[in-house]
Amino acid sequence: MATIKVHGNAISTAAQRVMACLHEKGLPFELVLVDMRAGEHKREPYLSLNPFGQVPAFEDGDLKLFESRAVTQYIAHAYADKGNQLICLDPKKMATVSVWMEVEAHQFDSAAAKLTWELAIKPMFGMATEATVVEENKVKLAKVLDVYEARLAQSKYIGGDSFTLADLHHLPCVQYLMTTQVKELFDSRPRVSAWCREILARPAWLKVSAQRGSQ
Repeated sequence: MATIKVHGNAISTAAQRVMACLHEKGLPFELVLVDMRAGEHKREPYLSLNPFGQVPAFEDGDLKLFESRAVTQYIAHAYADKGNQLICLDPKKMATVSVWMEVEAHQFDSAAAKLTWELAIKPMFGMATEATVVEENKVKLAKVLDVYEARLAQSKYIGGDSFTLADLHHLPCVQYLMTTQVKELFDSRPRVSAWCREILARPAWLKVSAQRGSQ
């Protein structure tokens, strides 16, 4: 049995982020299903893995982590010699990657996660979409994507000339939003659109999509 365990659900964007990183590294892992509809993530024993009651939680032997972006950074560093390289050994290049990882977490995701919730996740559970929230965050996301369009004129990927965690972290929300009205925001920006096509076609991400589709 794999020593690496991801506790979560393949529908979760945060769990998908970790799963994508593991697939990029070619690392076997066990997805331990957490029944969020039943509230398993809000009670023990799950809370002993993530005291904030969110997915995923992560185990690698005796190491226990939570927060998906922290987990992906651990995987990328601890298994740097495995699979695809997701970080840069050059400190200046890695600093640039880190900048865009922060941009994803604080600029892109603040709007994209809300839109994903409203337009992709809520409909799965028969919940009503709040149009005001959608419109507000479409405006915010458009501004971020304008910055991305300019950035991608300088490099093939968002963090530089190679695929890194800075790109990988975007994948879950991009995948969901490409099935919604927000797709037009990506398609109307040629460099952003090409970047999305490139990263969504990665074999590791296709495995995550297949896992999501099976749940």
